[in-house]
Amino acid sequence: MTETKVTDGTAPVRDTSTAPGTVELPRADCTVDRHGRMEVRLGLRSAEAPRLLLRLRPPKGKPESVTRLFDLEPAGPPGEEDDATGGRWRAVLDPAPPLAEGRWDLFVLPEPDGERTPLLAGVRDLRALVAGRDPGTTPLPLAVRVPFATPDGTLAVRTWLRTAHAEADRIEVGADSTTVRARLFGAEPGAGAAALLRLRGQAGEVRESELHADGPDGVRFTFAHAQLTDTPEGGPGVWDVLVRPRTGARPIRVGRLLDDVADRKKVFVYPAVTLGGMKALTYYTLDNELSVEVTAG
Repeated sequence: MTETKVTDGTAPVRDTSTAPGTVELPRADCTVDRHGRMEVRLGLRSAEAPRLLLRLRPPKGKPESVTRLFDLEPAGPPGEEDDATGGRWRAVLDPAPPLAEGRWDLFVLPEPDGERTPLLAGVRDLRALVAGRDPGTTPLPLAVRVPFATPDGTLAVRTWLRTAHAEADRIEVGADSTTVRARLFGAEPGAGAAALLRLRGQAGEVRESELHADGPDGVRFTFAHAQLTDTPEGGPGVWDVLVRPRTGARPIRVGRLLDDVADRKKVFVYPAVTLGGMKALTYYTLDNELSVEVTAG
């Protein structure tokens, strides 16, 4: 049994959660609107002042240190119960204050000093996220919440928090080049604007491509695949895709965050192209950011 530090001024919470499947876990449904407001609904057979606990997953090997608590309130008229799960409860997580970037696991505390219990992922209504957001009306920093089911079936939320962002739209992979269209949030292109391919590693080599306007809020750029093998090493590597809004500005990572997909890497797969004895594969990372991997063969 461990103690969890709670960062919002409440008392620590005892952690006695067990692996899913060893106990009967409550199931939670959730809805997210286009502004990031999230409602969580669940049934509890018995509860006294229950609360919802969100825990930010710590880096591997590190103890948890960030949690958030939310009061649960009755979700129906007094005395109304669900035959299968008992009383219905809900919590509404407003967009502000935003959640730190990362992956948050959800638990319920049926009683004020009770033991926390993981929540099974139920229905996730994310239809409002599919349409994306408008750069002209979206407040900054850009805060994104996408609920998802973990591999063991429990409910979690993927969050991003960015002061500036380049939202990838259409990506066209050709035989000799790739064209990317994106929308900028928290930045406007100016003199010296460019798209960048930055090689991971100590060398940090950079390749630039011209950035073009593409509609009222969009930009477009094309990079030649030959740029990816034109290095002193001339070998495999991973190139991250960024946009520099103007000369001297901090580059912004290109990614796809503003829809209902928490993990894009295995969902959006682009064709690999052959570069002599190499292959280049455009892909989304575990953080839903755009990169290109060059491998031998």
